[in-house]
Amino acid sequence: MNNKRPNTLRPAKLFRFWAVIAVIFGVFIFTLVPLAKSIRQGLDLQGGTHIVMQAEDTPENKVTPEAVTQVIAIMQKRINEMGLTEPIIQREGANRIIIELPGEKDPKKAIETIGKTAVLQFKDEDGNVALTGEDLKTAQEQMDSNSRNPVVALQFTDEGGKKFAKLTADNIGRKIGIYLDGKLLTDPVVNEEIDGGSAVITGQRSLEEAKNLAILLRSGALPVKVSVMEVRTVGPSLGQDSKDKSVMAFTIGLSLTVLFMLAMYRMAGFVADTALLVYVLILLGILSALKATLTLPSIAGVILSIGMAVDANILIFERFKEEIAAGKVLRLAVQAGFKRAFTTIFDANMTVIITSAILFFLGSGTVKGFAFTLGLGVAVSMFTAITVSRTLLMLLIDASWIHNPWWFGGKRGYDR
Repeated sequence: MNNKRPNTLRPAKLFRFWAVIAVIFGVFIFTLVPLAKSIRQGLDLQGGTHIVMQAEDTPENKVTPEAVTQVIAIMQKRINEMGLTEPIIQREGANRIIIELPGEKDPKKAIETIGKTAVLQFKDEDGNVALTGEDLKTAQEQMDSNSRNPVVALQFTDEGGKKFAKLTADNIGRKIGIYLDGKLLTDPVVNEEIDGGSAVITGQRSLEEAKNLAILLRSGALPVKVSVMEVRTVGPSLGQDSKDKSVMAFTIGLSLTVLFMLAMYRMAGFVADTALLVYVLILLGILSALKATLTLPSIAGVILSIGMAVDANILIFERFKEEIAAGKVLRLAVQAGFKRAFTTIFDANMTVIITSAILFFLGSGTVKGFAFTLGLGVAVSMFTAITVSRTLLMLLIDASWIHNPWWFGGKRGYDR
């Protein structure tokens, strides 16, 4: 009995298979670099300033979880208004705050703006506080139209405007002191009642200094005192070196994985490698869409997930080889291999995802980045292994004259 299957060629189906392969490779080649560049880079890749601050108790205010949360929110607002790109601000422990400012080369200036308590007070000559920052609606830096000096224009709330009008009416011919964190900013003499709900702070040396003061006033005062515990600057050359090594590690890891799959599983390995390209594109696309920030630990998670991405294919192909050895034709062997391997793949990947979730929620800073990219990578790899690999493999078997099990990782034998 001749078990050989006639070598038949299906031009339309074969063309469709290679067209799909060509589209995948084309999309990969033309979108890989733009996608990679669209992902935000962390401090260790781009260079910048790393600051650790700690909230401290004072006789007036005690540190509470709510106070630290409010400090983080105010600092985030100040950082955003400073125009710094891709900042990272996160809580560590009960009262510490980690701030990373990629590209920022002047940590002293950043600390002065971010870490000031910024308590604004208006006092009369007797030292009585008549207004505070809570009465302020907004603050904006500008150039004075008459003196052409930088000033900060204040706009009070309705209630604050009434307080300011009363303060100026009661102190005509006397000075009103404007204080920030107890330091005198300016003390003009009142010539008349000011009832427009606005005021001006003078004495700024530059428009940038006026802008920083306006940011502090707009963002509001910190509820508790914060002190600087650590300041570290990462140079751009060191960041570039880390980036170059990460790219090399990613390239080597991807290349070795591709070669291994080709050597072990031939055409099935080629299908798995093509699915791996889809995996890389989907993973980078999700990271870009989520505006995630890549750091060295995050890249380590991505590189590790490359190996995990083909792990599912290896399980499927080994099951596939068992089905072929049992005498099934290739199409039925593929279907049975995917079906039998699914439970094992699901269990193994869910274990990694659960572990990643635990690390993400319980870990800190760099651990979170590693856990997030690893968990996301494993989830995406499940999708590409179960859908993309299977679809491409079925297209290949239906379209091609290649039906010898050897081309799919099995032993040489009759066509199936």
